[in-house]
Amino acid sequence: MAEMALSDVTVLDFTQNIAGPYSTKLLADYGADVIKVEQPGTGDGARGLGPFPGDVSHPEKSGTFLHLNTNKRGITLDLNTEEGRAAAIELARRSHVVVESFRPGTMESFGLGYGSLSAANPSLVVTSISNFGQTGPYRDWRASELILYGMGGELISTGIAEREPIKMGGTVGLYQAGTVAAYATLAAVTGARQRGAGEHVDISIMETQAGSIDRRLSLLLAYQYTDETTSRESLDAASGTGFPGGVYPCADGYVQITAGLVWFDRVVRMLGSPEGLLDPKWYTSEAQSDPELKEEFDGYFYPWVLTRTKQEVWEAAQEFRVLSGPLNTMDDLMRDAFFQGRGAFAEIDHPEAGALTYPGRPVVLNATPWSVRRPAPRLGEHTDEVLAELGYAQAAIDRMKAKGVI
Repeated sequence: MAEMALSDVTVLDFTQNIAGPYSTKLLADYGADVIKVEQPGTGDGARGLGPFPGDVSHPEKSGTFLHLNTNKRGITLDLNTEEGRAAAIELARRSHVVVESFRPGTMESFGLGYGSLSAANPSLVVTSISNFGQTGPYRDWRASELILYGMGGELISTGIAEREPIKMGGTVGLYQAGTVAAYATLAAVTGARQRGAGEHVDISIMETQAGSIDRRLSLLLAYQYTDETTSRESLDAASGTGFPGGVYPCADGYVQITAGLVWFDRVVRMLGSPEGLLDPKWYTSEAQSDPELKEEFDGYFYPWVLTRTKQEVWEAAQEFRVLSGPLNTMDDLMRDAFFQGRGAFAEIDHPEAGALTYPGRPVVLNATPWSVRRPAPRLGEHTDEVLAELGYAQAAIDRMKAKGVI
């Protein structure tokens, strides 16, 4: 097997929940030796997040934890103890990167702040991921993904004008922050190797929301240059985008179609060129924003779309070059020929959770490919192994276990 892209990078991982673990997962998946440190007895809070096989909660079977920690080694260390801190410092000396996602000041309270870690290893890159960053007036504030998504400027633009703003599903903001943190960490590692000195990378989740490409950055620029403010579009498809335009029900779900205005003739041909839609009255920009004409058009369109499946609508739209796509369910995605053909999913066997299908690699590196080297670690699974690599004798490891340090 070819050497992986990050095989020469060792990462000490003090992250929990989603944003931090996703950032280190991206590094682990491409070869980095990521050593995940958890609190003895309890571990990462993500172990309590679903989904769970059979909907039965179990700390070793959380779908969220299993996905976010694949390819990592896992140890337990009580950082409140002198022995735990000493082991952490020794691990930092042998690492290229430390990533942590505690509240600002927490690592300092353990005696593991950037100053202490840098003193032990001057070339070390330390990445800190927090809600609002390590400095500033919001530094110590708590937050949720919903709050960070909203404060980052995106929530005001999603949803429909007739209703309250609505957030995109899931925890997309936290995953995006993890992606930014992984990119920033690799940039800092490159710089550290060139300079021979590390640095502290400060990731504010809210700032990753305000500065992201997904509408926010472009809308922020529009406001800065023209004072234009963000608005949500009306539910009415005849609000200027033409028709059909939006999400429509079909025989087995929903489809998205955007084909009004200059592409209206394609839609008419897709519908079989009914005589009533051949009238020149339809082919003006004014007509495409006329609510009465839209209602008349719906009389032709809905009987056509409601009697066809997502696949049938999509195939017809492709034939006539109408911009469209199905609204896939999770089951649809798992069976989709595109994802199957690309090998986008991976089967991983975990000693507690069993064999499950996971999302696979996010990108393809042909020369240094992604691979599954190990499933997510059980709590403390590699503690003895990692401490032995540091030079700890088995008797010393056993004493640390007896004292609850590991």
